[in-house]
Amino acid sequence: MTATLHTAPVVVTNAPTAGSDAAGVIRDGAVLIDNGVIADVGPAADLAVKHPAAKRRDHAGVLTPGLVNAHSHLQYAAYADLASSGLPFSPWIAQMVERRMVTTDEQWAESARIGAFLALRSGTTAVADIVTDIPALAPIARSGLRGISYVEALGADDDQWNADRAGEVNTALDVAMAQTRTAGISPHSLYTLSRHAFTESMRRGRELGLRAHTHLAESADEVEFVAVGTGLLADMANNIGWKMDAISCGGFAHTPTTELDGLEGLGADVHVAHGVHCDSADRALLRDRGTAVAICVRSNKILGAGRPPIADYLAEGSPIGIGTDSLASSPSLDLLEEARAARDLALAQGYDLPDLNARIWQAITLGGAFCLGLDALGDLAVFDVPTQGDPFAALIDHGAGECVATVLGGTFVHRRGGQ
Repeated sequence: MTATLHTAPVVVTNAPTAGSDAAGVIRDGAVLIDNGVIADVGPAADLAVKHPAAKRRDHAGVLTPGLVNAHSHLQYAAYADLASSGLPFSPWIAQMVERRMVTTDEQWAESARIGAFLALRSGTTAVADIVTDIPALAPIARSGLRGISYVEALGADDDQWNADRAGEVNTALDVAMAQTRTAGISPHSLYTLSRHAFTESMRRGRELGLRAHTHLAESADEVEFVAVGTGLLADMANNIGWKMDAISCGGFAHTPTTELDGLEGLGADVHVAHGVHCDSADRALLRDRGTAVAICVRSNKILGAGRPPIADYLAEGSPIGIGTDSLASSPSLDLLEEARAARDLALAQGYDLPDLNARIWQAITLGGAFCLGLDALGDLAVFDVPTQGDPFAALIDHGAGECVATVLGGTFVHRRGGQ
């Protein structure tokens, strides 16, 4: 592959480098991609002299690393009508369960393909994608998106897990690991799996050396279910016929975070989604275990699940990424739209340090990579945003819908206009 020198009026890097300021911003900068990886970064004039044989590609706007979506379900791209249904969290979950039962394999595959396309078109090059149905695996792998396909274990009490769900999850993991994309395990939640099923799915993933990703403390309903075994989620489980531990024993008298820890569900090889209802002790436990949180502000708002304490996560130094969640509960898969919502919520919660835009930017790049355990590769995005002033503010304020190019492993996978 021929080396390519990508230049732009502003280049944003993930860390200070030659020719950058302390925030990693290079004016009139360039990035050299060679054999699919970033080989050099610095002022464009310097790199042009150092690499005279490289093909040159000049961009307008701001050139950045590819964005990392720390939580999504790409296979639900066709479920966008549910995001505008107005259903609160627990009835929405019940509707999802019903609708999934009538979706065909072909529909799952096409919906996943659309989700991958929308992600790449918005500058996202890596996704923590939860996959519940095997037909959704191949389209994501073919798209070239980096990240992890987390095979979901969903909907099983002890008897169901032992009878068939364990085998189904193992089969899906075999298929996922045979794809070109990295596989992981995703025990869905504390209210859709019994303790035994949750722990066994975590153990199976670790036996295979896979990372894990689960939903945690997304709603007040989940807090009630775990603590006392009652509420709307308990009603849903009873209606479906799941025999759940929390219901039979009257709850566990502690928080979802504490419960997850007791089920081997935390660790440096895990990141969790949402973390809306996590108090200071919960957040300290997550930090102690090295477990990052993927914040999904817009999905939480649409489902009435609450507002994640993002200002506290930032102030306390908790590792966070940002995710869009799925189109079934979010208006788009555009991470910069999500980043703006996260930034605005942090401001509303009182975070007033001048590094806020940079911290939110880090959450959709380095933070997301940390969530997934990713190394940097030759992935770039270009956004048509103002190049004067603070580029992090420009990207968050104006970048949604303005990705003009996405480069994956040195190859263009999206170009708009004259790029």
